[in-house]
Amino acid sequence: MTTPPVTVSHRATAAEAAARMAEEAVGCVMVTDGDALCGILTDRDLVVRGLADGAGPDEPVTSLMSTAVVTVSASDEVDVAYRLYRREDIRRLPVLDAGRLVGVLTVDDLFADALQRLADLLGPVSWSALREQADRGPYPRPGV
Repeated sequence: MTTPPVTVSHRATAAEAAARMAEEAVGCVMVTDGDALCGILTDRDLVVRGLADGAGPDEPVTSLMSTAVVTVSASDEVDVAYRLYRREDIRRLPVLDAGRLVGVLTVDDLFADALQRLADLLGPVSWSALREQADRGPYPRPGV
């Protein structure tokens, strides 16, 4: 997960949120009131809910953000996140610890995890295949 999460205050404007996203090179910010998560604002929200509907740079983030935010607990196993991604059709998952925002888990994070799991499985298989090849020698044996 990404820690610390990139946040903006619930009092921020669309322009401030966009500048924060650009500064941090991220596609979303968590909207907070102190330590409490209020919502999530994505670059798509800025375009679709903001610009497309005529909102200006001074539009409050609270009018553009998604408030029905699906979250995961920091103590949950990563498999819980996989299930939530499949069930909820989301791309970002705020991570909470005792109700306090501590990170964000993205689809890219899960891709990296899946690739690492594959590498963990393929490593022993690859070494086994290489050992078998070494035992056979550089040329195939007749009749094998």
